[in-house]
Amino acid sequence: MSQSDSLVLNPVSRASGQLQLPGSKSISNRALLLAALAQGQTRLEGLLHSDDTRVMMAALQQMGVAVQDLGQGVVVIDGGAPFAHRDADLFLGNAGTAFRSLTAALGLMGGRFNLSGIARMHERPIGDLVDALRSLGAEVHYLGAEGYPPLAIGELAQADQRYVSVKGSVSSQFLTALLMAAPLLTARTGQPLRIEVQGELISQPYIEITLAMMARFGVQVERDGWSSFTVPADATYVSPGLYAVEGDASSASYFIALGTIGGGPLRIQGVGTESLQGDIQFADVAQAMGARIERHANELIVSGLSVAKGDKLKAFDLDFNHIPDAAMTAAAMAMFADGPCILRNIASWRVKETDRIDAMQAELRKLGATVESGPDWLTVHPIAADQWRSASIETYDDHRIAMCFSLASFGPVPVTILDPACVSKTFPEYFSVFEQLVQA
Repeated sequence: MSQSDSLVLNPVSRASGQLQLPGSKSISNRALLLAALAQGQTRLEGLLHSDDTRVMMAALQQMGVAVQDLGQGVVVIDGGAPFAHRDADLFLGNAGTAFRSLTAALGLMGGRFNLSGIARMHERPIGDLVDALRSLGAEVHYLGAEGYPPLAIGELAQADQRYVSVKGSVSSQFLTALLMAAPLLTARTGQPLRIEVQGELISQPYIEITLAMMARFGVQVERDGWSSFTVPADATYVSPGLYAVEGDASSASYFIALGTIGGGPLRIQGVGTESLQGDIQFADVAQAMGARIERHANELIVSGLSVAKGDKLKAFDLDFNHIPDAAMTAAAMAMFADGPCILRNIASWRVKETDRIDAMQAELRKLGATVESGPDWLTVHPIAADQWRSASIETYDDHRIAMCFSLASFGPVPVTILDPACVSKTFPEYFSVFEQLVQA
């Protein structure tokens, strides 16, 4: 299948087969940084190879970290902090997980670093994280608009702080970045660091991933619910030797959806009941819409309805605060529901790779859906059989929009995906895998 400027998806009616998911983006970039900070050599297996992980690996190499890419998802890193090179200009594309976590780590390590990305990254807010780092003695300057990248990082002031607060309402990545970088500060101060969250913490399952991974690398964080986290004074990252990256649960959502609307059975390997990732909860959403799901430790088998033959999914009204990425897949499935579907508490969509609330509304309308939206919600009305319109779907350089609109091929008209190669951010082979699983 050609990955040219556009890709035409002709109508299909069934989906079945099996696939192995690529590694989790969230886990892969955390693992790369933790391995770089940890004493000893770490072998990472199942690592995602995508735009986001490539920029993280390139940045670590620029800072003198020995990173060996052995292929087939295997990367070996010789870690240890501080990094050998403390002066670098780092270009991080549109990789939020890399930008936020490196800002914190380098801010608390100190040096002379410039961090920049593509134009959209310079529109994604980072002020709450910078404010927290400055309060800990980090020297961070804005090189453009106040509150946004690009950034210049300088030497860390004499640090003796034992407390910092950060807002939790914009992105959980700010808290993740502070947590992962905290042992750099406690090593200097010899004191524990307490991180307090102001307001509601969104995307809480991503913090669960961070805490579980820090524990695997030797740092146990004490927590008081979702409001306070304490990194101990003796926190030191130590390599676990081998770290296996599980499959990407956000990417699994497209295939859970495929099995749900295309009959199945679809066997999804790489995630299951033992997954760390919160997006595995999307299986519950699909089940409520009509899927039948057999769950195993590292595998899901999904069967469902046949929307191409007129079957209807059950409509939903749900809070998606904990699984905002997978929620986009639910918005696409709403085209095939038996009534209006309401997605609530999704304000974080507005500060992702694009403004995803506006983007989803615009592209769903092109296909014939009636859509309403607000600051943090989206309502999608199903498309009647005679209301479908063939359309070219703008993807906004956003991998998830490209992937979730592949589901529109279960409607009765051809759908064109513009810039299908944007899926290289997390799943470069997505459309070839999709093609192997669907039948006309």
